[in-house]
Amino acid sequence: MRQIVLDTETTGLEASQGHRIIEIGCVELVNRRLTGNHYHQYINPRREIDQGAIEVHGITSEFLEDKPLFEQIAGEFVEYIAGAELIIHNAPFDLGFLNAELQRLDHKRTALEDASPIVDTLVMARAKHPGQRNNLDALCQRYGVDNSQRDLHGALLDAEILADVYLAMTGGQTTFQLSDSGIATGEGQGVGEQLRRLSSDRQPLPVIRASEEELVAHEAQLEAIAGDSGGRVLWREVSNK
Repeated sequence: MRQIVLDTETTGLEASQGHRIIEIGCVELVNRRLTGNHYHQYINPRREIDQGAIEVHGITSEFLEDKPLFEQIAGEFVEYIAGAELIIHNAPFDLGFLNAELQRLDHKRTALEDASPIVDTLVMARAKHPGQRNNLDALCQRYGVDNSQRDLHGALLDAEILADVYLAMTGGQTTFQLSDSGIATGEGQGVGEQLRRLSSDRQPLPVIRASEEELVAHEAQLEAIAGDSGGRVLWREVSNK
């Protein structure tokens, strides 16, 4: 299963007011593993950037002067995300800007949400943690994801962080510790625990096959269980399905 975790930075808050995308960052997951195949692009919006937006992401018009226009990178971006499920935090915001950019180039173009499955991690977080703060920084703290480098928003960095948060949110327990009452808990909220990202190029775990002697001993154990249970051996029932 191929998934793309995606984030954008923009000149302002409303695509309907003519604001534009200035940065796209994506990371790829295949079967819930980071592949290292990422997409990152700064874009010249051909308009001024709101001061409030600059205070969030730190990207200025001067920095973007020599960057390509959206129309110059649209093809490679669409090709990169083709066929993948898109994972986005507060998806309507990013999709609104991406659809506006793509429809400037082709007003008949299908909206991304009609062409690709979308996972909105903000909706997911609100369902899992109602009444709590569910922005990306809050989720990092809740799930033990390191966001210490996030002094300013950045599309690629935020996509990388969101990938870790998504994997923690959908992967069950991320920490295991005793509460004050001595009861084991595993909500991914352990103090001092950090989610460790495994290298995407690590070697696969070796598969060690049972020896002939071990297989014979295993079969003898199953026969003993069958004798004590009237012939009912769950291991054999499961393995024969």
